[in-house]
Amino acid sequence: MVCQSGYDPGGRHLLLFIIILAAWEAGRGQLHYSVPEEAKHGTFVGRIAQDLGLELAELVPRLFRAVCKFRGDLLEVNLQNGILFVNSRIDREELCGWSAECSIHLEVIVDRPLQVFHVDVEVKDINDNSPVFPATQKNLFIAESRPLDSRFPLEGASDADIGDNALLTYRLTPSEYFSLDVPTSNQQVKPLGLVLRKPLDREETPELHLLLTATDGGKPELTGTVQVLITVLDVNDNAPVFDRTLYTVRIFENADNGTTVIRLNASDRDEGANGAISYSFNSLVAHMVIDNFSIDPNTGEIVIRGNLDFEQVNLYKIRVDATDKGHPPMAGHCTVLVRILDKNDNFPEITLTSLSLPVREDAQFGTVIALISVNDLDSGVNGQVTCSLTPHVPFKLVSTFKNYYWLVLDSALDRENVSAYELVVTARDGGSPSLWATASVSVEVADVNDNAPAFAQSEYAVFVKENNPQGCHIFTVSAGDADAQENALVSYSLVERRVGERALSSYVSVHAESGKVYALQPLDHEELELLQFQVSARDAGVPPLGSNVTLQVFVLDENDNAPVLLAPRMGGTGGAVSELVPRLVGAGHVVAKVRAVDPDSGYNAWLSYELQPAASRTRFPFRVGLSTGEISTTRVLDEADSPRHRLLVLVKDHGEPALTATATVLVSLVESGQAPKASSRPSTGAVGPEAALVDVNVYLIIAICVVSSLLVLTLLLYTALWCSAPPTEGGCPAGQPTLVCSSAVGSWSYSQQQRQRLCSGEGPLKMDLMAFSPSLPPDLGSVDVGEQQDLNVDHGLKVSPFKFRTHKFYLWKL
Repeated sequence: MVCQSGYDPGGRHLLLFIIILAAWEAGRGQLHYSVPEEAKHGTFVGRIAQDLGLELAELVPRLFRAVCKFRGDLLEVNLQNGILFVNSRIDREELCGWSAECSIHLEVIVDRPLQVFHVDVEVKDINDNSPVFPATQKNLFIAESRPLDSRFPLEGASDADIGDNALLTYRLTPSEYFSLDVPTSNQQVKPLGLVLRKPLDREETPELHLLLTATDGGKPELTGTVQVLITVLDVNDNAPVFDRTLYTVRIFENADNGTTVIRLNASDRDEGANGAISYSFNSLVAHMVIDNFSIDPNTGEIVIRGNLDFEQVNLYKIRVDATDKGHPPMAGHCTVLVRILDKNDNFPEITLTSLSLPVREDAQFGTVIALISVNDLDSGVNGQVTCSLTPHVPFKLVSTFKNYYWLVLDSALDRENVSAYELVVTARDGGSPSLWATASVSVEVADVNDNAPAFAQSEYAVFVKENNPQGCHIFTVSAGDADAQENALVSYSLVERRVGERALSSYVSVHAESGKVYALQPLDHEELELLQFQVSARDAGVPPLGSNVTLQVFVLDENDNAPVLLAPRMGGTGGAVSELVPRLVGAGHVVAKVRAVDPDSGYNAWLSYELQPAASRTRFPFRVGLSTGEISTTRVLDEADSPRHRLLVLVKDHGEPALTATATVLVSLVESGQAPKASSRPSTGAVGPEAALVDVNVYLIIAICVVSSLLVLTLLLYTALWCSAPPTEGGCPAGQPTLVCSSAVGSWSYSQQQRQRLCSGEGPLKMDLMAFSPSLPPDLGSVDVGEQQDLNVDHGLKVSPFKFRTHKFYLWKL
């Protein structure tokens, strides 16, 4: 006898719909392959590299890898030819159980640039499982009084395969008493059973031995058998009967223990002990039913005794027997279907893979930082998950596939502002109330060399005293770089140029690491008043960035030069000059003039003149101008005065300490009318009468002409320089002179030494003048015009307005 198992056509339609839906999903951007289960190692699955459009030569450099979420050893990719093959035994029943669909989902990841592909490999079923009955023998006890067409349920066989391979047909060994009743596919809840076709007679046939065979629809066919032993009973001929053969109950998962599922009710037309009913689970119910439910034998109430979890089991089929207490006992049967309803009791799970960290601050928009996948074990709305990212960050989430996201760069990064980001990815399901989970992602921003070293100022003024020690430290430059590591490692160097005829590096040097600037030789204010140069700062980035700073080194004067006598007839310090003076000259007559200069500048070059010794003499007929050096008479000379006078003039500057020089002037008094004869011979002793007889008138005329010429020349030079055009750039031209008024207490001197002053090579010379307006002692009186005309101007001095002792100094920049 051949029959089909209880698969209804609706289930086939559902399976067909699922297959079509899976194929449609595959066409939306993922590869789909198929492979039969139990395929041998090395079985060809597909040319995955070619189908994904990848070059074989790129597989290894781009770190091609295929990742399986569960068992990663089932399939493997040959990186030499890009072929996906079977790596180990695939058992569809072990992998997917009773599921109609069975596939292995692979994530194919390649780097540089990062790409993710999704590949589904469908595992096709083969007929490798025979039908299996719950037991090898089934014992049935049937009373002889049972009416014809009575039905006795049998437990059908099960087949681990799917589809046609699990489509079972049953046949029973021929029997005149029983036939096999196989329900149609839309009545799968109704069990397989035996139908009584002929009344039983225990005395004639106490036992029946039948063989039930189950055959699947595979090729080749596989079968399973069970022995059915029927014992014919006497007497108690009414079995308990339920009001329904099938009950359906719905209950939420995680219901409390002790919750009543259903109360069953069966009746027995017998009386006494034959009508007393006891309820129990059928001996063939699964262990998970016994673990999670219990039944009261007296009331038929089924209650929960375990933890119901929709994600593990969502349907329980409970077979219940109602047995009377007759002899022999008789039983009625029913089936209770308990459907478990889902509750939102599972939090979403977040998985982070393929982190590309750290991220360069110059990374392009859209750069993939990480791959994120989410999963929720709940179903329906409770399992629909949406992801969000921490707000106000330069990143965003991009959905690439169902429950798969890319974390990508959305805006520009700047490590100097933010060096790292702590991102929080939140996954929230659609349940009510919704559940959520979070995952933290630490994104470090890698530095690039996008900041040049920067100085606090573009220019520094450095003041150094002349005659400094060789190699002394004069200044330290410092530049900061906002970058990090080698990009912020700053080194310093000189911007080489020529200073006059010498290289800049012969004057100064800079330490490459510390930025300390050293003077390589003693500086001389009289040679170089201003040294202007640039120091370059470069970082160690690739390519390096840099900037320059300008240093203006002002060499401050020290009093290191003594006054030098300049008169044409002066023999130098300690020498002497002879002058003839008529006896009849009046007070204020200029006898001689001592000229001296000081190579120093400022106060150190301010000279004063005085006679030595001046205090030991009374009624001395001569005096010297404090600032002019002119020797003149203080009164009318008379016969009482000595005919010869040796005058010692002390020339002193105002430095600390002061330096001096002396000049000796021999004055001989002659009578009026005598022809003067000038003598310029140095004298170390007394002068004879013949040396003192010179023509005074000749010297007076010469002196007047010289003074007039100097006055005219000074006025012409002043007018020409004042009206001339500004100097051109690139040299060190002379500046325009300025008229400076001086008093009797001091004068400016001009150094005849050829010097380089204020020459930086980068602009015109700056000419500054200083005028002294000292407080005059009351006994000195005013200075005449002649003294003012003998002022010497020191060009090139740069001094700011200040006060020194009781004298005021003023600075003008021309």
